[in-house]
Amino acid sequence: MAKLSEKYEAVVILSLKNGEESVKANVEKITELITGNATMDSVDEWGKRRLAYPIAYETDGYYVLYSFTSAPSFPAELDRVLKITDGVLRSLITEKLPE
Repeated sequence: MAKLSEKYEAVVILSLKNGEESVKANVEKITELITGNATMDSVDEWGKRRLAYPIAYETDGYYVLYSFTSAPSFPAELDRVLKITDGVLRSLITEKLPE
């Protein structure tokens, strides 16, 4: 039987080179995308952190953790949008393990 919904987590690293306003706009854009297609469980902004290695010549990034419940088809669409969004350095979407 196909699953109707699953719990997912998405970690997004945003670029700081365009300033704080750009980071805030990207956080809101991603939050709106998720809430429009899924049930948002939580948004945890970890803030500015040093990267383990430079990404696109940047050594710092702004980390955000999104927890949401959605249909199994939505994470692929979210991943596609994150890959083409200006200001997103890296993202990782995983299925949350049952507790």
